[in-house]
Formats: sequence, C-alpha cells, structure tokens
Amino acid sequence: MKSIALTISLFLGLLASSLMAADQPLVIDLWPGKPADDNAETIGEEKFIQLMVKGKPYEVAGKPTKWKTNVTKPTLTIYRPASDKNTGTAMLICPGGGYHNLGWDVEGEEIAEWLNSLGMTGIILKYRCPRRPGDEKGVPPIGPVKDAQRAVSLVRSKAKEWGIDPQRIGMIGFSAGGHLVGATATNFEKRTYEPIDAIDEISCRPDFGIPVYSGYFKFKEVGPLSPTVKLPVDAPPLLFVHASDDPISDVEHSVTFYLALKRAGIHSDLHVYASGGHGFGVRPTNAACSTWTTACTDWLRNRGFLKPTSN
Repeated sequence: MKSIALTISLFLGLLASSLMAADQPLVIDLWPGKPADDNAETIGEEKFIQLMVKGKPYEVAGKPTKWKTNVTKPTLTIYRPASDKNTGTAMLICPGGGYHNLGWDVEGEEIAEWLNSLGMTGIILKYRCPRRPGDEKGVPPIGPVKDAQRAVSLVRSKAKEWGIDPQRIGMIGFSAGGHLVGATATNFEKRTYEPIDAIDEISCRPDFGIPVYSGYFKFKEVGPLSPTVKLPVDAPPLLFVHASDDPISDVEHSVTFYLALKRAGIHSDLHVYASGGHGFGVRPTNAACSTWTTACTDWLRNRGFLKPTSN
C-alpha cells in the first residue's frame, strides 16, 4: 500500500509541475548566437536593479517597479491569451528605460497581461541594453533596432505555431521603447544588419505600432524629425499616446512625428492628455491619461485587430 501511495504522490507531483509549467510564458532566444553587430565586451551580468530617482526607489501609481539591465542575450517572452479569446493578433512589447534599462513589470509584464485580457498575444522583447561603447550620447543606439527587426520576422515565422495571424503583428512601446516602435515601423525596407538565416528573409514590417510617451522623434532639443525614423508611403498605421505635462519626454516628440506623417499622407492617430506625466504604463491613476487604454482598445477594434480570425 505504501508503494501505491508513493506512486500516486509522485504522479500528482509530476502533474502539478506540468500544469505549473504550462502556465509559464515561453521564452526563446532572439538570435541563434551572438546578436548581430554587438559590442558587449564591457557589459556585466544581466540583472534586475532598483531604479532610484532623487534618492528614492522609483514608483508608478504608488507601487514599486522592477528594472532589467545588462542585456547581452536578447529574448522573446510570449504570453498567450486563453484559447477561447484569442483574436489572432499579437503585439511585441518594447519596455522603456532610456536605452539603459528595461521597465520589466510596468512596461512589460503588465502590458502583456492587459493585451491577454483583450485576446491578444503579448510578447516582451528583451532588447540589448545599456548603451554600448561608441554609441553617441543622446542619440538612439542602433543595436535595439536590429533586435526589433529580427523579432518581427521571428514572430511572423512562428505565427502558425503560436496561433497568430501573420498579418496582425504589431508593436507597442514606452518611452525609449516607443521610439523603437517608430523606428522599426518606418525602417523596414532594408535591414540594419546582414541577414543570417531564413528568418531574416521574412518581412520585418510590423502591421501597426503604438508609441507611448516616446522620446527621440524630435531632432535634438528643437528642429525637424529625427533621422532615425522615416516616412515610407507604405508605413503601417501608428497610434501616438502622450501626456502634455510629461517632464521626461516632451510631448513635442510625438506631435512632431505625427505631423510629419500627416503631411506625408500616412495614417496615424494622436492622443494627447492634459496630465499623466511619464512612465504610467497601464497602472490606473486619477490623471487624464488613465483613459488611454480605452482609446487604444477602440482604435484596435475599429481597425479590425480585435476581430477573431476566421480560421
């Protein structure tokens, strides 16, 4: 009897472990080896850090945040929605952090959870950071764009396996991650690295993009559109979100890019809120910007991205 009880106990333990593993997001490497054109010899071990602002731990909506840095091995972390709610639409999530760190929870995991609630697959792109030796100060580094281009192609290559419509792969990014969305969405005609395998033969053009309180779109402090973004006639639709009282990334970054797209006849939408500051993610507050997720959901629905696929 003891042996039978032990066998049952082991079986139940294995079953529980299997169920727990099934609930965990899938994590895959972005590159088959060293990331393309990376100079990471002086970068330390990947780790989570406590971001400090004015001597205090950085919080959003009164809650702590966790930040990741020293990324030399970019990955994708895939959060899939319930199968009965899956719309077939996916979004690559690009956390912010000034290209120094990645806001892993407030601009990553929590975004994936929100997307899952809408029936979308949320995929966190852990792109290389911090800046590498030789990167120009104040200018977006080129490494993350290489990671993002590769990520779009990789997700598209896995579309059938992950229950995704290959024509419904978008991007959402925050702060520096928002710039990464804009740069990827408008620099798809030519890769920023030499193709290394069959994945790189697949289109790296996202089907839509949502840059939220982005920076780096305006050249320097004043002036024209940054050369890091383009105006191709077949650019995907973009939805810009920003608060006018943002003390970190001036709202003019989003406004400048929006107006340039408008003048070029490229579809885009702009939502500017009176208050909200910077870094709010999807955490609810009393600020006007807290309604951005509703506006975004409406935008996605009106463009057909929340309509279930026919297959």
